[in-house]
Amino acid sequence: MTISLTRRVLLGASASLALLGTSAMAQDKIQLRLSSVSSETDQRSVAMTEVFGPAVSDFASFEPHWNGTLFGQGTELEAIASGDLEMSITSAQELATFFPEWSIFAAGYVLQDADHQVAVFNDALMDPFKKTVEDELGVRLLAPMYLGRRQVNLRQSRAELDVKTPDDLSGVNLRMPGSDAWQFLGRALGANPTPMAFTEVYTALQTGAVDGQDNPLPTVVDAKFYEVTKQIALTSHLVDWNFIALSSEVYNSMTPEQQEAVTAAAVAAADSGRAAQLAKEEELVAFLQDKGLDVYEPDVAAFRSHVQEAYLGSEFAASWPEGTLEAINALGK
Repeated sequence: MTISLTRRVLLGASASLALLGTSAMAQDKIQLRLSSVSSETDQRSVAMTEVFGPAVSDFASFEPHWNGTLFGQGTELEAIASGDLEMSITSAQELATFFPEWSIFAAGYVLQDADHQVAVFNDALMDPFKKTVEDELGVRLLAPMYLGRRQVNLRQSRAELDVKTPDDLSGVNLRMPGSDAWQFLGRALGANPTPMAFTEVYTALQTGAVDGQDNPLPTVVDAKFYEVTKQIALTSHLVDWNFIALSSEVYNSMTPEQQEAVTAAAVAAADSGRAAQLAKEEELVAFLQDKGLDVYEPDVAAFRSHVQEAYLGSEFAASWPEGTLEAINALGK
């Protein structure tokens, strides 16, 4: 059958209009670029990709960038504040570099477990902390993500260095992120904290530039630190958390329905990532032992006492709003 010239022209025009309509719809979607230093297999990354992205796809184009490929560690919040980025996964430690009172949420042995984190984030005690971040940085915190219980991971064998108390970490060059809050925690543990970007840690452990690093077990496995270390002391010194952060300007440009949807998507992603991370933590001790690492528990009570004493006598505690620590404790067990 022969299609007339006129009909072919009409069909072509219709197809072009359809393509233009699709392009226009794509352009109308809100751009949500997320920058994170996490790898794409990290449970936080998986949750954002598989849960958050699809949940907002009707009105937003979610574009994640992992491994610090878009913005380097520690620069994401400033990028959001300047309008150069829409989203990140930030930490209490990073927020404490801007607002000292946030150091309470990064202090060793304050948060008790994953459920405690959620209870604290959703409690009214967090409202002034969130408001300060939004007012001063233009960043809205949507949901808390469970990173895990941080453990001390060393390249020395246990025969060379057996960690029982903070005294055993004396002189140990322990990689910690570069903020004051992180560096203080490293010193409180008894170690010599060494600031270093996460992307440099594997090579530093391999070459001996640092003696160890601290992270939850899933991160140790995900980053393959077990290939260049020999032991893990289960200090559980920090029940660490992150926050899904969104530009306030972008959030305020959304309709109320979109704001509700993006918040619900963040909560769903955080819940998914939390469940996966908790399950993974339970499985990984045997995996790491199979890889040849000694995994053991030191005198956690000695570490807790040493760390808490260090904080209570520090300038960090001086910046904590009165009654906040007590309110956090009241939400725990």
